[in-house]
Amino acid sequence: MLVKLEPRGQHSRKMAYLSPVLAGVLTLITSGIFFFLQGLDPIHALKTMLYTPISDTYGLAEWCVKAAPILLCAIGLAVVFKAQVWNIGAEGQLLMGGLLASSVAVNVIEAEGIWVLPAILLAGVIGGALWALLAAWLKTHFNANEILTTIMLNYIALNLLVFSVHGPLKDPNGFNFPESAMFGDASLMPILIEDTRVHAGILFALFAVAAIWVLLSRSFMGFQIKVLGLDHSAARLAGFKSKRLVWVTMLISGGLAGLAGAGEVTGPLGQLVPQISPGYGYAAIIVAFLGRLHPVGILLASLLMALIYMGGEMAQIELNMPVAITGLFQGLLLFYLLACDVLINFRVTLPWLSSQKTTAEQVN
Repeated sequence: MLVKLEPRGQHSRKMAYLSPVLAGVLTLITSGIFFFLQGLDPIHALKTMLYTPISDTYGLAEWCVKAAPILLCAIGLAVVFKAQVWNIGAEGQLLMGGLLASSVAVNVIEAEGIWVLPAILLAGVIGGALWALLAAWLKTHFNANEILTTIMLNYIALNLLVFSVHGPLKDPNGFNFPESAMFGDASLMPILIEDTRVHAGILFALFAVAAIWVLLSRSFMGFQIKVLGLDHSAARLAGFKSKRLVWVTMLISGGLAGLAGAGEVTGPLGQLVPQISPGYGYAAIIVAFLGRLHPVGILLASLLMALIYMGGEMAQIELNMPVAITGLFQGLLLFYLLACDVLINFRVTLPWLSSQKTTAEQVN
């Protein structure tokens, strides 16, 4: 056997932090090989994907626009994953948040006042939260596996959105396109930087990062969530109500994903369309684990994932690559992250080298 994995005595904190870095390096190396096999200069291709999109002010602004929904979804997922509740439905919760927010927005197009936007955003939060609570109810009352229920709810949410833009929310003056009417000015997110699309959604995302950090590290509720994630039996013996914690964590996660959806329709889109998300909710799962479920790590991982989305679009334009290039990068990153995480509990040894050393010592 050329390589052998030996269990460590205890978890390696060093590898827990180095694993995402190593996964990123391996992703870059593999991507470079892929570009080379496609007949492209690997350095130029990687530069096109990872530097060109943010090489100017407009690119940096778009980076923030892309990062905001990913960050909101991922920071919410960190809460449920800490409790070992596997919510894979951030995508569906984002879509339902956007759908309910749009349902309010199209009915207040002519309305004016500072209450309009908060009402729309609140509708988005409620939409995402209720969609997540449906999965929580199935788990706590019927012991249904939340992985399966949240995945299936994603597809139901998508089809509800598609039905809505082809039916009740379709713009009657939209030349038969599947989209809602454009929202009124009072329904749109304030623009933070003139001549860009950077809106207040990025501030909500940063506030969520700070709030979740306080919740997880400085509150009794956060302590209960961590105990529940480490050992359900210990949480039960301590008197923690595990079912209530499941509901609370799913409520937070779904609400933040719903806010992300509301931010998309009231921000860069300004209306409801079928493609309000290119997969932000799914990408947020990778981001949560890449960031080690820590708010700061998730912030940095969200920026990386947003850059991958932008780089994929740039590769389509400049390198004539297919749209699947974004998914390829995401898949490689997740694969290497899971592979490198093995090194947290195991160390790599070379049995053949050890045997040679032993033989040499015996001869001497």
